[in-house]
Amino acid sequence: MKIGILSRKESLYSTSRLKEAGIQRGHGVHIVDPLRCYMNITSHHPAIHYKGEQLVGFDAIIPRIGASITFYGTAVVRQFEMMDIYCVNESVAISRSRDKLRSMQLLARRGIGLPITGFAHSTQFTSDLISMVGGSPLVIKMLEGTQGIGVVLAETHKSAQSVIEAFRGLKANILVQEYIKEASNSDIRCFVIGGKVMATMMRQGGEGEFRSNIHRGGKATAIRITPEERSTAVRAAKIMGLNVAGVDMLRSNHGPVVMEVNSSPGLEGIEKTTGKDVAGQIIEFIEKNAKPGKTRTRGKG
Repeated sequence: MKIGILSRKESLYSTSRLKEAGIQRGHGVHIVDPLRCYMNITSHHPAIHYKGEQLVGFDAIIPRIGASITFYGTAVVRQFEMMDIYCVNESVAISRSRDKLRSMQLLARRGIGLPITGFAHSTQFTSDLISMVGGSPLVIKMLEGTQGIGVVLAETHKSAQSVIEAFRGLKANILVQEYIKEASNSDIRCFVIGGKVMATMMRQGGEGEFRSNIHRGGKATAIRITPEERSTAVRAAKIMGLNVAGVDMLRSNHGPVVMEVNSSPGLEGIEKTTGKDVAGQIIEFIEKNAKPGKTRTRGKG
């Protein structure tokens, strides 16, 4: 098979591991920078050009679209879908998961456990917004943030008001969420491939740090999850429409609550922590599923 990986850098761990796993299984693997693609949007022969040549002959695409290039990156994925090339994660699903507010509304509608979450445009009734999510301490998140950036723990009512007003003063869209104290500054990352949880790890925040992201100094350990947690992760990925997803959840007193569903989950932390060949599992999934006509949206989203 000829597999394309949409990624800005070949040197990134996840990109290099996917390429290595594909080559080990006998496939031709090509790294394509989505920002260097340009498209011929036409009814009969949609095409993508790259570095002066038309991209042809691909059987499957693995999108590794960073949050900062979501708009253009998903446009490129959509063009591949129009060309009837199988994309591991489709453009609609990537866009859906990147919009934190939309994704939480979709998960809530389907009964997935979530932290109590508030969203507002005006700061006129900040006190009521804080009370609505259970009061302080609470977590304030910028909708556009990734890897723990733009996430603040406000420990008092006054500090929560100040942070909310500061973010809104910067015209930033924010979510206000209850702080799950019993999670003890740790979360669980479930790596879902094709409707199955393939690997799991627990991430623990560093000393004095409530965010558990490994990029922020968190430590990871392999973990066994409960049947309820497994079911929640699989359902969350399915609701987003993602074949490959990193589902982040907390253990609360009322069961697992989903924090985020990531459409381009990193492989380094999960592979090094669990010792599992997650990249190989993704390539294996492509081998079983990459056929013309398997794209559900065909670029309609």
